[in-house]
Amino acid sequence: MRHVNPARGRPLHGLAVAAAACAVFAAPPLRAQEPISLEGLVVTAYRLAEPEWTVAANTTVIEGEALERAGIEFVSDALRQIAGLAVARNGSFGAITSVFLRGGESDYVHVLVDGVRVNEPGGSYDFASLTTDNVERIEIVRGPASALYGSDAVSGVIQIFTRRGAGPPRGSVSFQTGSFGTTRWQGDLSGGTGGLSYAFSLGGSATDGVLAFNNEHRQTTATGRVQANLDADTDATFAIRYNDSRFHYPTDGSGNVVDRNAYSFGDALTVNIDAGRRWADALETRLFLNVWESDRGTDDAPDSPADSLGFFGFKSLTDTRRVTAGGRALWRPSAGLAVTTGYEEERQSVRGFNQSSSQFGESSGSSGNDWWNRALHGQVSWVRDALALNAGLRAEDDERFGAAATWRTGAAWRAEASGTRLRVSAGTGIKEPTFFETFATGFVTGNPDLTPERSTSFEGGIDQEFGGTFKLSLTGFSQSYRDLIQYTGSPPAEGDPNFFNVAKARSRGLETEANVEAGRLRLTGSYTYLDTEVRDSGFDEGPGATFVEGSALLRRPKHTMTASAFYPVSSRVDLDVSLRRVGEREDRDFASFPAEPVSLPAYTVLDLSASFDLGGGRRPGFTLTVRAENLLDSAYEEVWGFAAPGRGLYVGGRVVLGGS
Repeated sequence: MRHVNPARGRPLHGLAVAAAACAVFAAPPLRAQEPISLEGLVVTAYRLAEPEWTVAANTTVIEGEALERAGIEFVSDALRQIAGLAVARNGSFGAITSVFLRGGESDYVHVLVDGVRVNEPGGSYDFASLTTDNVERIEIVRGPASALYGSDAVSGVIQIFTRRGAGPPRGSVSFQTGSFGTTRWQGDLSGGTGGLSYAFSLGGSATDGVLAFNNEHRQTTATGRVQANLDADTDATFAIRYNDSRFHYPTDGSGNVVDRNAYSFGDALTVNIDAGRRWADALETRLFLNVWESDRGTDDAPDSPADSLGFFGFKSLTDTRRVTAGGRALWRPSAGLAVTTGYEEERQSVRGFNQSSSQFGESSGSSGNDWWNRALHGQVSWVRDALALNAGLRAEDDERFGAAATWRTGAAWRAEASGTRLRVSAGTGIKEPTFFETFATGFVTGNPDLTPERSTSFEGGIDQEFGGTFKLSLTGFSQSYRDLIQYTGSPPAEGDPNFFNVAKARSRGLETEANVEAGRLRLTGSYTYLDTEVRDSGFDEGPGATFVEGSALLRRPKHTMTASAFYPVSSRVDLDVSLRRVGEREDRDFASFPAEPVSLPAYTVLDLSASFDLGGGRRPGFTLTVRAENLLDSAYEEVWGFAAPGRGLYVGGRVVLGGS
């Protein structure tokens, strides 16, 4: 890794306006038959490829080759080593996995896969089944980015880029087996000739989990990407990703192992169609169409009195869809100056069904709602010698909450002679209400008058290089959150809804990162200090409250340290070691009522992996990978009551055919 309220149901329109604009995902435009390299560039920060040093926000890039070499399967495991990020998984592989960035809520992170937003409406995203299959790189941009991306980009953006094909046809087949009954396989094919490139992959994994029964996790992932130069100045991209998963869970909400047949299931599809044209050296336009659809549900059929409530059954199915269309224009009127403008329209819909059975009889329910959003955004970037300035603004017109505006600005300065870089940035973010908070009926009543949750953030940092072998980065940040949506079981007046914008919180901290290159040895380390506090608890009060005024936010460690080392022992043997120390966190024990405040103890996890090139660089080639996770067999929990996996050993191999 490296640093660096109109009428509902209105149809999408405005694509004629969008025709003069450029896509949300603005990878560098293709020039006929020219290969593209993103080395030294960052795409996510400004939605176009820019040199890393010009980015004012603290940014990290994880290369896919490093993930493949180390045998890391899940994106969430790669993120555990990143400064400012905390990961909490509800126990075994496949369980709900949340990412907290700079102390923000887990639904404050905008997640993109090849430019397609994959967050649920309202911001939540479960990283449980997001694998590293066919991943070329991951970019993490900290700080609010709603001025570019809209809702959910409150505390940062994480974007996953899949591989692009190039050169002669190249294929590979890999497999892995190991602890907890784990198996994994993947095949891929890529290449590119003339103005056309392609990359496809198909993979799957299965595990028995860490608990004694009903803890299996199965998933399959397919990806595809085709890029074409239609002529010397026109390019088009089609990218698709599909994931199907099933997770068996014997636990109730407090972690007790009680159920032998409950499971959750889901599939997700993302499609990105993107086309661009360079009209002149100073003007480019792009158009895009993004589709994301997710079907998720649970199934807990009655099985025996040993079930959590005895002869209790429940089924649910939710279909969520988001279609986004629009475009963007990039104008470079002079050297170092770039002006971008964009327009987009979005429609989101949720359809749900549930059925329950108990000793009291059977009941069922269904719901269906949708809404649209339109947005205009603009950005100016200026680079002159050692100084880079950036400012952006976005205006939303939302069917539910009306108008909203967000902004962001930043500056970066570097002195190449001394290896010093200074950067400052500030901005605002928003997170839209969820469908349930807005439209719920029955025992809970939604509030159609909710407004977005909002944030304001400031950060400043310094990066210093010493002799080209050592780099140190320090970043301080402060974020405030307001208008947080809360539930109350006792509305202020009879007939009032159960959700209101009432709470406030803040987070501040320091991110320290270091990189060392000593010969063939590469060392990285980080330390994050995080101070969070509830400023206004709203309706949440009493001994079981999860949002207590003056207390820290749950599951956010105050101290986190990571270290990793990569050492090529020889031309055929590579060694990767990673260590992370996570400090104490506050949580709640939901086995009692009211929930009892608890403290999750600090823990240390050591991972070790080695890869052996047994093909000697020839084709076909074979690489053997051995990976040990939690080598010290630390016993710990990231969520109270849900034990994390102990020591695991995994052995895999990869055969490569073709290529050069």
